[in-house]
Amino acid sequence: MRSLPVADPGVPDHRSASRYLYWLARQQVSAVALGMAYGVVWMVAQALMPATIGRAIDTGIATGSLHNLGTWSGILLALGIVQAVAGVLRHRMAVFNWLAAAYQTIQVTVRQSNRLGSSLPTRLATGEVISIGTSDINHLGNAMDITARAAGSVVAIVAVTVILLVASVPLGLVVVLGVPILMAVVGLLIRPLHKHQQTYRDQQASLATRAADIVTGLRVLRGIGGEATFAGRYAEQSQSLRVAGVRVARVESYLEAAQVLLPGVFVALVTWLGARFALAGQVTPGQLVAFYGYAAFLTSPLRTLTEAVDKFTRAHVSARRVCRLLALAPELSDPVVSLDGSAPPARVGNGELADPESGLVVRPGRLTAIAAATPEDAVELADRLGRYRDGAVTLAGVPLSMLPMAEVRSTILVADNDARLFSGRLRSELDPHGTHSDERILWALDVASGTDIVDALPQRLDAEVAERGREFSGGQQQRLRLARALLADPPILILVEPTSAIDAHTEARIAARIGAARRGRTTLVVSTSPLVLDRADHVVYLEDGKVIAEGTHRELLADEPRYAATVTRGEAA
Repeated sequence: MRSLPVADPGVPDHRSASRYLYWLARQQVSAVALGMAYGVVWMVAQALMPATIGRAIDTGIATGSLHNLGTWSGILLALGIVQAVAGVLRHRMAVFNWLAAAYQTIQVTVRQSNRLGSSLPTRLATGEVISIGTSDINHLGNAMDITARAAGSVVAIVAVTVILLVASVPLGLVVVLGVPILMAVVGLLIRPLHKHQQTYRDQQASLATRAADIVTGLRVLRGIGGEATFAGRYAEQSQSLRVAGVRVARVESYLEAAQVLLPGVFVALVTWLGARFALAGQVTPGQLVAFYGYAAFLTSPLRTLTEAVDKFTRAHVSARRVCRLLALAPELSDPVVSLDGSAPPARVGNGELADPESGLVVRPGRLTAIAAATPEDAVELADRLGRYRDGAVTLAGVPLSMLPMAEVRSTILVADNDARLFSGRLRSELDPHGTHSDERILWALDVASGTDIVDALPQRLDAEVAERGREFSGGQQQRLRLARALLADPPILILVEPTSAIDAHTEARIAARIGAARRGRTTLVVSTSPLVLDRADHVVYLEDGKVIAEGTHRELLADEPRYAATVTRGEAA
């Protein structure tokens, strides 16, 4: 049995929900087949027990033959042992199949999320992605889990039908005709359940997105007095979700009731017919006991089949959501060929980074700063330089659009305030690849003026970071993110407002250290802080998305009134 998760989950077939479910089963076909084989042995062993008991009565007790009674009792014991062993193995394979389906779904969706990158938040709501990782993987796992018991149930029903046909043709026909009728009746409940479940999951994802937005912007909402308004909207949407949940539960209750009532009626019918045939002398006493046993036994495989229909329906709804994510294409993708028809270059080195749209040229090996009259213009420019949106940016004369995305990402790192701190050890948070020593990590923290943050933690670098680093203040998070960016040590580092939430004294220390820490590397800082701008080798002033003036901070203060007004928060003359 393979260890989970597998290194490579493969390429999923997301053309439809059914194809995705088939792909999941095909990826673990040997485990699914083995689980089904164990399920068949497990269920057939149970199916043979009533017939074995009947034979023991007819050939042993009725005739007074201890030999025959002992023989059939031994067979019954052997069937019990086979059932127990097969049951354990079936359950083990079912759990493995459940985990494999869940892990593979997580792997392909996370890989797709990474591929989409910055496109994901604009293409799919947060709640949609959360629902895949919480509820949908359970339903997909359940679909793989139920295959073993469902296969065993089908074979067991066929075996019981054959046994009953041999003993009594009318009883066998009742089973042959009754099982399809039962499944058809259950099928009538599946379609409305499918519809209500889809509606419920869509509303659930929407509500999760709204909750995430409210939590993220709670401080802002309180500041503008909008907390009560958004809380009211959340409560209204929550009640709507509750109503949708009740509709789903109502149909599910009908399905659960049908799973009990219909097999029960069917069992009662088989028992009644068997008793009449026994009274008429058409069946032996042992066969009558077997009929009673089968009447009770059939309840299990029939309920399993209706449960399988329910779980496959839920899995189909979940698979549709997964396919919706997998079908998204990134807004930016790798080029196939360059403009002249040749293959794109593998590496271009660390040359000039130029943006013709704004007129910006970032020279290699220098600390360049951008001060923008409108902050949004600087953020948009940083996104183009990092190729998070389309543009005509070139690196060493080669358009970024013609470079492999992996090359762009390994060469240019854009660190902004939308970057997140993840849960886990602080050491792993700052050094995800585990390639740096403690001394190097502490060096980066010192440059970012963050050693006091680590010193305040009892376990220092081994301290656990909560989700999104919520135990740290905004300024502390900025300093930790800066240390993480410095440790990454990319050839080109773009820092967007890295000190906006930091006090002036700490900001001055950081500004004084960044240049030395990045000596020989290309660094671009987007900021309007005079403390940062004064330490830059070159400063560019941006207005209406265009480069208006360039020079040192002091030169621009003296020669460009608009620049002075921007960085000193004053009014232009």
